Amino acid sequence: MEESYLNKIKYEKIGEAEDSKERQLNWNIAFGLQAVDNLTPSKYMVDLATENIIGTKDYNIVEKEITEYYEKTDTQHINRDEQEADKVSVRIVKILNDKAFTFNYLTLKQYHKKLFEGIDIGINSKYIGEFRDYNISKKEPVLNGESVQYADYSMIEDTLKYDFEEEVNQKYTEKTDTEKIKRLSTFTAHIWQVHPFGEGNTRTTAVFIQKYLNSKGFNINNELFKDNSLYFRNALVRANYSNISKGIEEDRKYLIAFFENLLLNKKNELDNAKLKL
Repeated sequence: MEESYLNKIKYEKIGEAEDSKERQLNWNIAFGLQAVDNLTPSKYMVDLATENIIGTKDYNIVEKEITEYYEKTDTQHINRDEQEADKVSVRIVKILNDKAFTFNYLTLKQYHKKLFEGIDIGINSKYIGEFRDYNISKKEPVLNGESVQYADYSMIEDTLKYDFEEEVNQKYTEKTDTEKIKRLSTFTAHIWQVHPFGEGNTRTTAVFIQKYLNSKGFNINNELFKDNSLYFRNALVRANYSNISKGIEEDRKYLIAFFENLLLNKKNELDNAKLKL
């Protein structure tokens, strides 16, 4: 009897979100995350997103039309920043809509490839979806031109394996809210500090963390990524920068403030100006 009943239960195919509010939120997140690299989507992309939100075009049609738009546009007249923002935005929306998720550092690789394949983000195409094999630095305005010390390329895989193994053993049901926020901030800061890719690390990390939090059943105030993605990035910078000779230690309070707003609906002020050294 029980076996017969179970045999009647069918898997359901995950389709596109039917709720226009959910679609609107996914687009807000996708457009907001472009701000971490000072990118803004084109008006055409915004118009296509609106058509998706009201239900006249699905994600695949939107992606097809934005791809065709740039294929038909004279290369001399293409705004490369808008092109990147447009294409990456629709890919973020599709990933956020898809409920499937695997907690594994290889998922970072998968997301990086899904987000940036075929897009010029300033690195050789062979590094899209692959870990870098060279060391990097980046002058950060929030650090007055200094750089975070990112992981040595030869240690990327081992470091990520360690961080993920440490995280998978966390028992969030046994933690207080304060402990949850502190731990999630630490994990996010650690994987971002590795900076496994030549470019696109913050957007890839943000999408991964969104998916991870959703998979764990956290209640998320997703509007935070719409309006505060640059704060999120700068908070990650401050969480991973130290200069003992100047009396500067790694400071995670800014990232913690972001996660408190994200998960606990607190009203911490998220002011970029206050992150600058």
